Amino acid sequence: MVLAVIPRILGFAYALVLAPALVLLWRGGQITRRRALPLLVVSALLGFLLFAPMAPYQLQLVVLGDTAALGAPLAVVLGGLAFFFVVSLAGGRTFCGHLCPIGAIQEILSLAGHARLGRTRKRETMAVRFAVLAAVLVAGLAFSVNVLGALGVEDFFFLNVASVSFAVFAALMLLGVAVYRPFCRVICPYGAVLSLAAAKAQYRFRRTDLCIACGKCENACPVDEAKERDRKAECYMCGRCVEVCPVEGALRYARR
Repeated sequence: MVLAVIPRILGFAYALVLAPALVLLWRGGQITRRRALPLLVVSALLGFLLFAPMAPYQLQLVVLGDTAALGAPLAVVLGGLAFFFVVSLAGGRTFCGHLCPIGAIQEILSLAGHARLGRTRKRETMAVRFAVLAAVLVAGLAFSVNVLGALGVEDFFFLNVASVSFAVFAALMLLGVAVYRPFCRVICPYGAVLSLAAAKAQYRFRRTDLCIACGKCENACPVDEAKERDRKAECYMCGRCVEVCPVEGALRYARR
């Protein structure tokens, strides 16, 4: 379904503009989980129409040295990947949360069910994801093996429904109904990189002196990152915590 007549670089431009814009919108209280839903739909559609902005797969292609398949000049892709890292340092994982087509599909699917399985397995899922990152690097650099391709990322968005890998990735996406963002939390190599930046983010969801310690935000968070001392490395900025907070101003997206 990917339209070859539309340059993929337009997908990159979309994400490059909106990643920092979302930081400003969250900071100003102008976006919520419900208001972000149309953005998730657009991001998912861009995955099928442009196969962009597909940062995890672009990282895989860079590791493989397959610059011809990037869909944009190598310098632009590397600059974009670095830019999203800087944005994550400033305000968290806006790219992962709202702009990545893979993440957007999983976020939408999580609304269809009760994605709670493995919610408190944060350390385990992070450990596996960093192991996958290492495997992607070794397999790509030493053996020219496309790990994400074998999982079906490209076949899924190109709607190659007859391939086995399409079925594999489709099943992984459908798992998102019960398990919140399984690809993002367990597999995504680029997400592992951005989590390092998000753990140091200047702007993040923080409790204020108005907090009554009711625990509703902690229970609502699908990745167990709402506790006061959590570093928010795994926060996908879904906004569930703010949505359930019973005291206005007790939980804010603010600077340290």
